Amino acid sequence: MSALKAIIEFVMDILETVVFIGSLFIVVYLFIIQPNQVRGASMEPTFQTGDFIFTSKVTYKFRTPQRGDVVVFHSPRNPEVEYIKRIIGIPGDSIKLSNRTMYVNETPLKETYISASTTILSEGFLHEDIKITVPQGYIFVMGDNRPRSSDSREFGPVPISSVIGQVFFRYFPADKLGPVSNPLSNQLHSLNIQSSFMALR
Repeated sequence: MSALKAIIEFVMDILETVVFIGSLFIVVYLFIIQPNQVRGASMEPTFQTGDFIFTSKVTYKFRTPQRGDVVVFHSPRNPEVEYIKRIIGIPGDSIKLSNRTMYVNETPLKETYISASTTILSEGFLHEDIKITVPQGYIFVMGDNRPRSSDSREFGPVPISSVIGQVFFRYFPADKLGPVSNPLSNQLHSLNIQSSFMALR
């Protein structure tokens, strides 16, 4: 009888551990970190289809989105589909494409991460040499593989409320394991200064 009681207690201990770990995983998945798999070529060469990444759901509770951040968000045309793109413009920024170069607040972006120069998408939102301003509560996003990306050039700025989180870590493949850096971080200061001058006009 004592042996049976010991087995039951052992099984209950295991079940309690499983329930605790499962509950912890659910809390982390729903509110803190979400694993994602990259599908498609829109972020090449930065991310390849099949890459596995972690998306932080709490980053933007502590700071605002920044240019250069890679984000996962709900597609404006089908909220059930999740897109991965890079933030090019934040609220208040002026955006312009001129001669295959992106300008933010009249400053050309040095985009070392893109696979090809930027072009206009036919019948899209962005037009050559026509400046647009990113509205408050929105971001302007683009894929790193410009010829093969459906992004804000096509459907316009994206509501920040549709952003699931910031991509901060790649955990597969093993040879690319590591944090996801922001290649525009060195340009942020000058762009912000330019933006403050523009706000006075």
